[in-house]
Amino acid sequence: MKNVLREEITANLHRALWGAALITLPVTSFRWFPLLGDSTLVRPLALYPLALLLPLLLTVQRRGKTKLPWAGAFIPLGALVLFMFAATSFGAVLAPIPLRGQIYSGRALRALATLFIGIAFFISAVWMNQDEDDLRFTLRWLLAGLSLTLAWSGLQAVTFYTNLLNKEMVTHWQLAFSMRELVRTNRISGLAYEPAWLAGQLATIYIPFLFAATLANFRLTRHKWLEPALLALSLLVVLATYSRGGLITTLAAAGLTFLFLERSLMRGLWQWLRNGFHGRLRDILFRMSIIAATLALVGSAFLFLGQKNFFRRLWQTDAQTLSEYLVDINAGARGAYSAGALAAFEAHPLSGVGLGASGFYIYQNLPDWALTTVPEIAKQLNPENRLYPNPKNLYARLLAETGLIGFFLFLAFQFHILGDMLNLLRRAENWARFAATAGVFAWLAITFYNFTQDSLTTPNIWLVSGILVGLASKSFTTSEDAVLRK
Repeated sequence: MKNVLREEITANLHRALWGAALITLPVTSFRWFPLLGDSTLVRPLALYPLALLLPLLLTVQRRGKTKLPWAGAFIPLGALVLFMFAATSFGAVLAPIPLRGQIYSGRALRALATLFIGIAFFISAVWMNQDEDDLRFTLRWLLAGLSLTLAWSGLQAVTFYTNLLNKEMVTHWQLAFSMRELVRTNRISGLAYEPAWLAGQLATIYIPFLFAATLANFRLTRHKWLEPALLALSLLVVLATYSRGGLITTLAAAGLTFLFLERSLMRGLWQWLRNGFHGRLRDILFRMSIIAATLALVGSAFLFLGQKNFFRRLWQTDAQTLSEYLVDINAGARGAYSAGALAAFEAHPLSGVGLGASGFYIYQNLPDWALTTVPEIAKQLNPENRLYPNPKNLYARLLAETGLIGFFLFLAFQFHILGDMLNLLRRAENWARFAATAGVFAWLAITFYNFTQDSLTTPNIWLVSGILVGLASKSFTTSEDAVLRK
């Protein structure tokens, strides 16, 4: 009896810690982390409950009470990690010159630590999501975290656009948990460090599940209206971030998911729309009103985004070359950092220069156009500046730091994850198709999102992938066992 009670308490503790990690996920730059300098901006609050959850799971597994489900994705992931160690050892032989107080060993250890933090999110998600019940538990707590970030985003909107709240007071509230104050350009950042981070969170974690639930009419809550309402609010917040990358990522992922998985639905909608224009006048007017409302919604969003000058520059430019266009749209610094990192890849195309070491090679390889036309680059090159540069693009970073071998191992890992997601479509259950649709949306969003960020710590690129891999691996094991029993 005591053993049963102990196992039940342990299982409840597992779920409580997992729920705590999910609800705190929106806080990306938690102020109160020991032994971290101000330059460390990626500080997920969820790491605290996760640091308690993983040791507990490993202890229980050692006692034989639970088991991490085996997933095929662990093979390319393991190969990638081993090669990253090898590439980092090779980078030490290159011995780059220290930069602004940073030495190679320190950057390498830091990079390996961030890698293992990201993998911890992935493994935890795999472990805690093995069936429909686990998935529903995960989604409840994810939606709870989403509700918190939407509420805080609403508070920021009230502060920015009304006189009901004092901006200085709300800034003090935010600095109580975040590394950054409110954004001075009145862009919504929610509980994340900056607006682009919030838009990335919504596009890669929350909107995929809400989009799939609305599309498949799959209930995540007791109220039918709640999922569409949360989806609409999330999309409004993406607009309010004025994040170009976040908006493009969301639209591209949604469009491609429709194209690949919902072609029958698209054909049905087109057929319904076309047939209505051959019917009664009431049917024709109804369809015309839907078209008008859709165009009005798109036009309103376009006008809303056009209020910001850096957004209007996407289409209002007289640039003659790609580099001029990047400068005009305020993406010159990102392009320059990526170009500097890729120069390190060109020098060492197979093995790269070692994990975390691309920054040592960026400044010396900046393109000429960036030295005279990008103010941010001029500030970075100031001898008094102490910041260590980053590629700002995960693919450029992997090529520079792990070479072609590491890059292709990363692609193998990502495509294995996609295969696991698509495997769920073979199951007849509605929840499995819902999960696969959300997974494909998230996978596509992460693919685009990685062009605008270079951190291996951020949970965005690990969490949903881990959830779907866990569900797929358990489903495969169950199906295999059923076949063997027959």
